[in-house]
Amino acid sequence: MADGDGGGGSTGVVAVLVIFIIVILLALFLFRGRLFGGGSSVPSKVDVNVQSK
Repeated sequence: MADGDGGGGSTGVVAVLVIFIIVILLALFLFRGRLFGGGSSVPSKVDVNVQSK
């Protein structure tokens, strides 16, 4: 019975760790998207009007 309880406990710990890591990765992805995406989108929105006569 100790093996069954140990396996169930470790499975729960692994599940919590995986969820925690996924939340951290999502937070970093959103944070980077705001920093680099917001910073790089400002120069890319500059309109350059070139007209040939």
